[in-house]
Amino acid sequence: MTTYNLIIADDHKMFIDGLMSILNDAPEFNVILTAKNGAQVVKYLDINGAADIHLLITDLTMPEVDGIELNNIVKERFTSLKTLVVSMHIDGTMIDTLIRNNVDGYVPKNAEKEELLEAIRSIVKGEKYFSSEIKKAYTDAMFASKKEKEISLTNREKEVLKLIAEEYTTQEIADELFLSKHTIESYRKNLISKLNVKNLAGLTKHAIKIGLLDD
Repeated sequence: MTTYNLIIADDHKMFIDGLMSILNDAPEFNVILTAKNGAQVVKYLDINGAADIHLLITDLTMPEVDGIELNNIVKERFTSLKTLVVSMHIDGTMIDTLIRNNVDGYVPKNAEKEELLEAIRSIVKGEKYFSSEIKKAYTDAMFASKKEKEISLTNREKEVLKLIAEEYTTQEIADELFLSKHTIESYRKNLISKLNVKNLAGLTKHAIKIGLLDD
């Protein structure tokens, strides 16, 4: 039977103890190091190398060196070592960052024992593994990002939006831009539709988001 050597990095002892208990029922896995943060892992790898280590299981939020930075270091300096993130944080942008930096898998901390073992076994055999919950968060984030990029405003629309956010009335905006009140009302309706918001408060939030109110 092939034995796979693992490292676990997590600053919560209860999680490490729970994972060790799960792995005790899987004799093909041998945990050679448990660490409280990424810095301890990097120090170990710098001294011992990663040639005999098959998988690093890491949390994301840890002191000194977090899971994202740890994954980056491993992928740059110890390219043979696989990485699996096990975290409570399910954020699409964070997942995208990890995928861009070649993480091998990601499962939430509330995953069932069977799925966690499936993820570990898949990755040590050279496959990628992302739980369905992680895949959904990632695709939702990418769709939202794509949709955001597709929304483009003309310079005039930006001018109207900025004045709306600064609480100008329709008549005041018309006077400021030398346009008719009817034209400004049309701009306002188009902006609400284009940005998919419900009211002027939503327009104001978008103006802040894209920096129109910055000094």
